[in-house]
Amino acid sequence: MIYTVTLNPSIDFIVHVDHLEIGALNRMKQDFKLPGGKGINVSRILKRIGISSTALGFVGGFTGRFIEEWLTKEEINSNFTQVAADTRINIKLKSGEETEINGLGPVISDKEIGELKQQLAALSAEDIVILSGSKPAGLPADFYKELIKIVKEAGAEFVIDTTGAELFDALTDQPLLIKPNNHELAELYETSFSTIEDILPYGQKMLKDGAKNVIVSLGGDGALLFTGNEIYRSNVLKRPLKNSVGAGDSMIAGFIGRYAKTKDVVDAFKWGVACGSATAFSDDLAEASFIEELLPEVIIEQVNL
Repeated sequence: MIYTVTLNPSIDFIVHVDHLEIGALNRMKQDFKLPGGKGINVSRILKRIGISSTALGFVGGFTGRFIEEWLTKEEINSNFTQVAADTRINIKLKSGEETEINGLGPVISDKEIGELKQQLAALSAEDIVILSGSKPAGLPADFYKELIKIVKEAGAEFVIDTTGAELFDALTDQPLLIKPNNHELAELYETSFSTIEDILPYGQKMLKDGAKNVIVSLGGDGALLFTGNEIYRSNVLKRPLKNSVGAGDSMIAGFIGRYAKTKDVVDAFKWGVACGSATAFSDDLAEASFIEELLPEVIIEQVNL
């Protein structure tokens, strides 16, 4: 089983306003409410490519029920830890440029933390856990490290999708996959990149530091996969860009979902690129039919050093 862990999920309240005027009454042109959170996005894309997963994490209140009901409607398994406080609401205000106002998230009690840890302790060596996204403010700075220790002791594999020190500290625990973009990679190693060739030694360094597979997303220049002693690069698919939110989560879902079936990292990379691109070209997360349409367009080539 694949498990996704979203520590600080949200309702994403997407609001369209034609001409925003600060300090005045503005009327919405259109609005949507969607379940938010990186792990939840991964579970939703996994479902669309025919892979089962179970969504874990903390939810509470009427906002938490909204998320659970949405996943039930999409026939996605969930086993969230219930918390006393409400799950947060994030506002995505679209008026020309997008303005985001993200909630802090609930305070999580020691009892609630213990319940999530018990769930992870019951995993097996056949399982993969995807840890992704931000933490509620009250959780310890090294909380991901605590969860990784439990997952490793259970014999399961893990993926971590976060940034900064939390990502760097997880490398020694040998994550199955990490997916920094080129800017995040540069920040991790306190350097800068002028060309794609500059990136190659640092992708390899992440493998030496412990990661089993590394995908570095390059924005409009495609993506790189570092695995073993080999490097692969994807082409760039051509469609109008509509949505950057969830594209990285979709890439992880495509890679891990396919890898869980085939254990073929290059084929998994192709699926990751197709899923990530399909979401980038969609208003919301990609639909299965669009992913299948893009798959034949994805070209993966080995990089010769």
